[in-house]
Amino acid sequence: MASFKIEGGHKLKGTITPQGAKNEVLQILCAVLLTPERVVVNNVPDIIDVNKLIFILGELGVKVEKLNKNSYAFQADEINLDYLESADFKRDGGSLRGSIMIVGPLLARFGRGYIPRPGGDKIGRRRLDTHFEGFVRLGAKFRYNKEEYFYGVEADELFGTEMLLDEASVTGTANILMASVLATGTTTIYNAACEPYIQQLCKMLNSMGATIKGVGSNLLKIEGVKKLMGCEHTVLPDMIEIGSWIGVAVMTKSELTIKNVSWENLGQIPNVFRKLGIQFEKRGDDIYIPEQKSYEIQNYIDGSVLTVSDAPWPGFTPDLLSIVLVIATQAKGTVLIHQKMFESRLFFVDKLIDMGAKVILCDPHRATVIGQNFESALKATKMTSPDIRAGISLLIAALSANGTSIINNIEQIDRGYENIEARLKSIGAKIERIED
Repeated sequence: MASFKIEGGHKLKGTITPQGAKNEVLQILCAVLLTPERVVVNNVPDIIDVNKLIFILGELGVKVEKLNKNSYAFQADEINLDYLESADFKRDGGSLRGSIMIVGPLLARFGRGYIPRPGGDKIGRRRLDTHFEGFVRLGAKFRYNKEEYFYGVEADELFGTEMLLDEASVTGTANILMASVLATGTTTIYNAACEPYIQQLCKMLNSMGATIKGVGSNLLKIEGVKKLMGCEHTVLPDMIEIGSWIGVAVMTKSELTIKNVSWENLGQIPNVFRKLGIQFEKRGDDIYIPEQKSYEIQNYIDGSVLTVSDAPWPGFTPDLLSIVLVIATQAKGTVLIHQKMFESRLFFVDKLIDMGAKVILCDPHRATVIGQNFESALKATKMTSPDIRAGISLLIAALSANGTSIINNIEQIDRGYENIEARLKSIGAKIERIED
């Protein structure tokens, strides 16, 4: 396994262009299975999770053509369904949580879809009930092999229906949506996730000939069609990476410009960072962040401590709470971080405490951060990345710390951030990848 060696305490300066959105592209790549025609996808990030899914599609028989560094063409006209029941698929599919979203398209087009229990971040319980309850509502039969942790759904035909999702799951909504576009009749999905990722998927499917109404709301209405055509789709910039670069700039007291951020799709992100006292400017479609010598957390009107919590869109994304927590360690003031959705995502704070941060882990879901206003810098240490978002948060902490830090298990960071060390070096960071 590789590690990062980071010499902290250096100011950075320059311009960064965010990669394509990881959480969007995983859905978009699965959607290519819905048509035998050619689909071109642009702004595909070169990261481990995406490359694993492209590999799985290739093993399924999808023709994959790399057009340039971040653009691909896919054609799913000769699918090998036998791969789904092979030992290779049970290994390959189990290493990536996003692989769950191949089930909906396969069920819709071929009448069956299988998946091993997906892997991914170890951030707590991430159940799949919403996905499979939706497939069953559409008329599929569900089966589960407990010995092999292998899930399957089968149906001769899917029929539109009304359903109320038990949670506004992004991947669950995407999976059910992709199954319903080829179902007979009308499907209505209440409590649908409405993140920009889902909106992008809906726009792509509509461009392929689907009929989806209510895009951008939590009530989707889908009129089933007989077949879908090919299309060309461009992935949005990654809002989580944009928030991460803001964190890099703030914690290293650096001046940074983030290009082409798609402001209209950032939701609450700018507002939450402003509540932390961070200054930045909207310059066209860019974010300009000046050097922050100090930033003060806002209290509520009555003087009580600010709480930053996650919620389904248009609420604040849970993927940025780890970044907010790290930024708060050097703010002026106190904030309560409330991670509602995942019960293990705050467990990386012990590493920050080792670095000198003042953080009280109240319970698995809540942490109180007492900012030090840069009066006491974080200290370098050796640590291990537990998941993608905690990994980048620890990397940001190391960039701001006095001394040289080592971060092990950086495959977790590579899963979500494209060529991160080269991009950091381009703006002046002292970071080195060490291969074990």
